[in-house]
Amino acid sequence: MAKLYLTGSAFPTPYSSPRLAQASPCSSLITTAKASKPIVVNGNPPSFVSAPGRRIVAVGDLHGDLAQARCALEMAGVLSSNGQNSWTGGDTVLVQLGDILDRGEDEIAILSLLRSLDIQAKANGGAVFQVNGNHETMNVEGDFRYVELGAYDECMDFLEYLDDYGGNWEEAFLGWVGVSEKWKEDRKMSKNYWGSWNLVKKQKGVLARSILLRPGGPLACELARHAVVLKINDWVFCHGGLLPHHVAYGIERMNREVSHWMRGLTENDNDHPIPFIATRGYDSVVWNRLYSQDISDFSGYQNNQIYSILEETLQAVGAKAMVVGHTPQTVGANWTLTVYCTVDSKISGHWVLSCSKYDCSIWRIDVGMSSGVLNSRPEVLEIRDNTARVLRSKRGRFHELQVVDYT
Repeated sequence: MAKLYLTGSAFPTPYSSPRLAQASPCSSLITTAKASKPIVVNGNPPSFVSAPGRRIVAVGDLHGDLAQARCALEMAGVLSSNGQNSWTGGDTVLVQLGDILDRGEDEIAILSLLRSLDIQAKANGGAVFQVNGNHETMNVEGDFRYVELGAYDECMDFLEYLDDYGGNWEEAFLGWVGVSEKWKEDRKMSKNYWGSWNLVKKQKGVLARSILLRPGGPLACELARHAVVLKINDWVFCHGGLLPHHVAYGIERMNREVSHWMRGLTENDNDHPIPFIATRGYDSVVWNRLYSQDISDFSGYQNNQIYSILEETLQAVGAKAMVVGHTPQTVGANWTLTVYCTVDSKISGHWVLSCSKYDCSIWRIDVGMSSGVLNSRPEVLEIRDNTARVLRSKRGRFHELQVVDYT
């Protein structure tokens, strides 16, 4: 298992290429001016992370909505509110739970922002992690069913911007979030923009997206930096949900196989086998909705079965709780504690249930904040000392947006 110690001094300013200070052939180290214990990362992509004493904040599905993403990150205390894209989280660890792609127009800009914040966070002893969701794997697979027309425009604009940088991916990618809005405005001012979005233009957009996101494409390789399952301290983060057979298969193995597929690293250049257990099927890591459904829809027996599966999974991976996205929660971010009940005995003609509470829970934090989903108020999960709470914005402008949206 590869072990990575990340160090802040090894990372330059946001618009330079990061370099890892190697403490061993597979290591780097994050430290802070306060001499906090280092963050230790195991696996490539990251699979197991030890982040002693760190505040952890988790953000759910963003679906191409840069404005809502900024609101969530500002509310989490990790992004400046002055538009400078500056990290303000100190040694906080930020986790984004996937589904940045589809249903919105600013997908690459959000990815650019998160990478820039990661570099800045490492300089302060923090870190930014992402896990890939089903919409990331769908796009690498070439499934563009949920792509907005504006997202095709962003792909074409970004390829042109990348060409202006002579193909320098690092510089262009990190800088994109700072210029994407201007490119969008310039495009809308173009005399050709207001014409019909014709078939030829769509074909160009599909081609641009395919170049970026096919296995081995530059944006697919960017996504390949991230896991599908990530364990930080006693918490497991994944998009859909982890099951016992996933743990038995191997978390680091799944992460590595998905990463290799996205990078196009196969023996046959024309054959890119899809990692089925992680990315395909109703019970795969990125598609699983077992833990995200409304438990009021199930019988007590069904709920006990689900809780038993959750407990088995968490015990197998050595975690106390799991955080998932994927399924929009109309009531906002929420959690449930595992309670397992069995028929124990019969007293005076009545069956007696024996119930045991296990110290493990599931947090569901996809609130559908993107305007392409529910356009709901952003919420984030904050974890301190293994205690979690939901942060909800109280700023008036969210209420104003709701009034506008529903009138």
